[in-house]
Amino acid sequence: MTRISISLLGATLLAALAMPAAAAQRDGEAELAKAVAGRDAGKPVDCIYLRDIRSTRIIDGTAIVYEMNNGLIYVNRPKSGASSLDWTDVMITDTHSSQLCSIDTVKLFDTGVRMPTGWVGLGDFVPYPRPPKNAPKS
Repeated sequence: MTRISISLLGATLLAALAMPAAAAQRDGEAELAKAVAGRDAGKPVDCIYLRDIRSTRIIDGTAIVYEMNNGLIYVNRPKSGASSLDWTDVMITDTHSSQLCSIDTVKLFDTGVRMPTGWVGLGDFVPYPRPPKNAPKS
């Protein structure tokens, strides 16, 4: 009886740990949808200029949002390592040019525990321009 109880407890704990990861992925998609609400995706580009980036935001397990000085938003869904994305991490980008490109990698660093938590291999940058001022609101 004790072995069955311990097995059930172990299975319950594993299920409880797996559910937040799946929920975070769904929440990440919802958060990304909010970030680009009212904007239409443009043609993806390989690189963006570092000097034009105003701010960045990590969407848990999903994407990195780059807000540019002119109000344009670029969304990057990493080719690899997206599951490592956590909004509490700091991104460390080591570039050797004035651009951030789809061939670059970004290290993730948790400032709370002061250690690396992973890395991502960037994908294409999808632009989401501001809607025209005269556009009807939906």
